[in-house]
Amino acid sequence: MRWSDLYVPTLRDDPADADAASHRLLVRGGFVRQLMAGHYSLLPLAVRVRAKVVGVIREEMDRIGAQEWLLPAMHPAEVWQKTGRWEAMGEEMFRLKDRKGADLALGMTHEEIVATAALELASYKQLPQTWYQFQTKFRDEPRPKSGLMRVREFTMKDAYSFDLDQVGLDRSFERNHGAYTRIFRRLGIPAIPVQASSGSMGGSTSIEFMSPTEAGEDLVAHCACGYAANIEKAASVVAAVQDAASSALPEPFDTPDAKTIDELAVRHGVPADRQIKTLVYVLDDRLTLVLMRGDHSLVEQKLLDAAAARTLRPAQPDEIRDALGASPGSLGAVGVAHLPVIADEALRGRRAMTTGANKDGVHLRGVDVGRDLAVGQWADLREVAAGEPCVVCGASLEVVRTVEVGHIFQLGTKYTEALGVTVLGPDGSRVTPVMGCYGIGVERAMAAIVEAHHDDAGIVWPVAVAPFEVAIVPIGGANEAVASVVGSLYEGLRAQRVDVVLDDRDERPGVKFRDIELVGIPFRITVGPRGLAEGQVEVTVRETGESTSVAVEEAVAYVRGLVAEAAVL
Repeated sequence: MRWSDLYVPTLRDDPADADAASHRLLVRGGFVRQLMAGHYSLLPLAVRVRAKVVGVIREEMDRIGAQEWLLPAMHPAEVWQKTGRWEAMGEEMFRLKDRKGADLALGMTHEEIVATAALELASYKQLPQTWYQFQTKFRDEPRPKSGLMRVREFTMKDAYSFDLDQVGLDRSFERNHGAYTRIFRRLGIPAIPVQASSGSMGGSTSIEFMSPTEAGEDLVAHCACGYAANIEKAASVVAAVQDAASSALPEPFDTPDAKTIDELAVRHGVPADRQIKTLVYVLDDRLTLVLMRGDHSLVEQKLLDAAAARTLRPAQPDEIRDALGASPGSLGAVGVAHLPVIADEALRGRRAMTTGANKDGVHLRGVDVGRDLAVGQWADLREVAAGEPCVVCGASLEVVRTVEVGHIFQLGTKYTEALGVTVLGPDGSRVTPVMGCYGIGVERAMAAIVEAHHDDAGIVWPVAVAPFEVAIVPIGGANEAVASVVGSLYEGLRAQRVDVVLDDRDERPGVKFRDIELVGIPFRITVGPRGLAEGQVEVTVRETGESTSVAVEEAVAYVRGLVAEAAVL
């Protein structure tokens, strides 16, 4: 490929709205352009990178025996209604009607569709099966941001396994886990596998692959011992607290100036860790009290999971007053028997605590949790904090900001049961297959690579996914000797199957060098009259900036060796 034939609209300045390195550099490098919020056009260089990312994923999926499909992106409502997710998915699902008035959706994911395809499975002898695809997904994100990190239209590699039983699913899950580990290593993405919530996907075991970046929206708690979990799932050891003896009964006291945890601590001398924070949520249309220690934060996903609820929202002030007779700031669960109460494990066994009295401007002290509160369910609901002890080894946890680059689930029979998928078992009875689901966002993976591989000059693509592996740059103006060597190197590298671009533009060397650095091509060969006078060309490594003079006749083999060495992972 010759640069003069390429469309690479590089920019001098960063886009004003870019809030992530990948967003900034993919726009500046001429890889992407925004059409509207959450929708991006991929330009020629991005298409080349995307194809290589897809190629790596495809190789590793084929390696574990998965078979590639292509399922429709537009779905009938009926299949989603059978699993209950037509309602559960809420506003993130793009919905429309056709000319006949039939309800349709643009696919957010394909569990229902692949399970429908699996209706043709007849016998256990056809299992296990793993099917995968690269397909466009649509999600009506309320706040698309960070370029390709969070968008409304994107390519997903989603795979689905079907097994006869849990033992088979465990094997499929481990095969896909291994494939993902290899994929991210080959792509150059530092990915931490972490325990995660299954959320609306359902099922049991869920592992996210998280890549550290300041542009990420997810927090991961991890430890040197290997423990790692999304903040929505993470646990830590809560330090033991020595409580005073409880009073005979909770004692009310006036707090007209205290409506928050901090105000109660400062104005009335009640430390936050001795307060019971009462939150009111609506879980699947049922008002529920949620109790936390005053200095702890609730993780809503943990609450959803603990309550096995589909939907969750904070209660409105009028709902709270109608149910409890007070406004937020004076709420508590003492004497409340008409509402369900879920409490965080950190409150179990606590005495001499303080909480709201369900009367504006009044609190209760001397509360004994076991005696005075009718807790219907205990659960780990709190958000862990950096420095807290690991539940596995006791060392201090580190909390890092990350972006999810992959997610694998054990779905069980949620979808096969709902859609009536059965096969004939070994004993002649009908058996419902168990499913797994395995996803990677392709464009997000591209962004994650850039987040991990860039410097002040631009992108530093790993060789496996670079739009070109080598750039040849002739300098010194029109020169027959230079042109001859450049042509020889270009054809020689192509013959060795090296992905090479010849920068034949009529531009100053500095302009060419800056563009090649910005675009992130791993190796550059500079050919000029001065070097040729000594029979040499200059080879520069993008990642280190190091340059080496190489004899002209050895240059093709030398660069081919650099590419091959860099591609070995």
